[in-house]
Amino acid sequence: MVTAGDYFRTFAGLLLQILWLGIFIRVLLSWFPINPSNPIIKIIFEVTEPVLAPFRRVIPRIGMFDLSPLAALMVIGFLQNGLQRGQLF
Repeated sequence: MVTAGDYFRTFAGLLLQILWLGIFIRVLLSWFPINPSNPIIKIIFEVTEPVLAPFRRVIPRIGMFDLSPLAALMVIGFLQNGLQRGQLF
């Protein structure tokens, strides 16, 4: 029998997967010169910035390297793992 919790876990897992992919794409785009006025780039930045901003306040930059995306990807991975095992919700 499928419960509302199953639907919620599936939906939350899908959102986390999309967020993980958005952050990963943003990291890859940081290596190339991009036009920030591109609508797709704007969407990626608007979706990922609210997640990355708290990590940036806690994790200082190391020279030119911003490790906040790495920390965010790890946290999202832990949340996905917990959802798949049923340990969250």
